[in-house]
Amino acid sequence: MMGEYKNILVAVDGSSHSERAFSEAIEVAKYSGAKLNILTVINDKELSTSAFSFSKIYSEEKEQVEKELLKKIHDASLKDLEKIEPFIELGDPRSKIVEFAKDQEIEMIFLGATGKGEIQLTQIGSTAAYVVNEAPCSVTVIR
Repeated sequence: MMGEYKNILVAVDGSSHSERAFSEAIEVAKYSGAKLNILTVINDKELSTSAFSFSKIYSEEKEQVEKELLKKIHDASLKDLEKIEPFIELGDPRSKIVEFAKDQEIEMIFLGATGKGEIQLTQIGSTAAYVVNEAPCSVTVIR
């Protein structure tokens, strides 16, 4: 029920669906006075398999994600949201979102119906379906 949430997670990856999920999460967090956790998972399967290339590509990707998360924090603060915390994880987005929700005692997850990654495009909805089925809390999937 709206208004009872104190700890909300929104998973973002830059896709149009995740941008809409971010907007929805801001509104719910603002309404309920909840902390908004913004999580981006860098999909390690989409990075190079070479050790040198992996570390270089990961470093560049992480730097870009950090910039995007700073913008999201700014955007959320413009909506008078005060409790915002960004997180970056490396690994499989599906399992990382669920693990994060369990570890941080998240009460509601917002995520887009589909992501922007190359692998995600071949498995449309697989992340959302996994999170809906495995998450320890309610999940809102945004189209």
